[in-house]
Amino acid sequence: MKIAFIGLGNMGSPMASNLVKAGHNVTVFDLVESAMQALESEGAGRADSAQAATQGADVVISMLPAGVHVKSLYLGRDGAPGLLEALEDDASNITPLIVDASTISPEDARTVAAAAREKGFTWLDAPVSGGVGGAKAGALTFIVGGSAEGFEQAKPVLDVMGKNVFHAGENGAGQVAKICNNMLLGILMSGTAEALALGVKNGMDPAVLSEIMKQSSGGNWALNGYNPWPGVMEGAAAGRDYEGGFLTDLMAKDLGLAWELALGSKSTVPMGSQARNLFALHSAQGNGGLDFSSIQKLYREGE
Repeated sequence: MKIAFIGLGNMGSPMASNLVKAGHNVTVFDLVESAMQALESEGAGRADSAQAATQGADVVISMLPAGVHVKSLYLGRDGAPGLLEALEDDASNITPLIVDASTISPEDARTVAAAAREKGFTWLDAPVSGGVGGAKAGALTFIVGGSAEGFEQAKPVLDVMGKNVFHAGENGAGQVAKICNNMLLGILMSGTAEALALGVKNGMDPAVLSEIMKQSSGGNWALNGYNPWPGVMEGAAAGRDYEGGFLTDLMAKDLGLAWELALGSKSTVPMGSQARNLFALHSAQGNGGLDFSSIQKLYREGE
């Protein structure tokens, strides 16, 4: 397939790379020149704009930081036309499937999806879970909101980048499920960091304590596969000074989305709110550009 991929951050770059390796004709665009050069060296084409990248594409995939970027890309802003208008004017007469893998609010997803439908396009919200490691390994989980027909059309492409592909429901449902998942992840990571710090401050070896908790009722994804204590787990971000990975600022953003979702539905999320406060504090202390597992540092102040 001819695929346009827009947004080559920590997640987008390996996702696009896997599409290239699978033999798809991929054209990429990102505001960071070096990101496009890296994909170009792997065999991807590159474009000077998002509009140019999507010309003649069968599938358009975007992976952007927040809802404001997604709406700006597809709907335009400050009087400039968005990508939906450019796709409508595409002389190739191809009607591409549009898949947005960003994590944004359900309302933003529904707004863009409605605008796409008005122009005759199928637009799916398909946020991912699995982190940078999952993106590199092609083992992400895709949580898709949109029509059943669009989901079936997208699945062969998503299968290249992911191990699990779920149809959550109509547009926006993918975002609701992802927000709930990331709220739980934020709670688990902050709780795991808290438990490890408590044990270490009372004389435990963090590796020994981790192994005990992994095999006991406290075992969870953060502890079992992404240990936040430096030197305990090979390959975890904690072992590389928390560089790369899923950034603290993005976790704080997602926990904010959970808070907004809770307000709108009058839901009670005391643990999610506490996790939001902890990650916001951690970010404000200058750690926003570090992996979210660096929340461990918050519990190690004064060592």
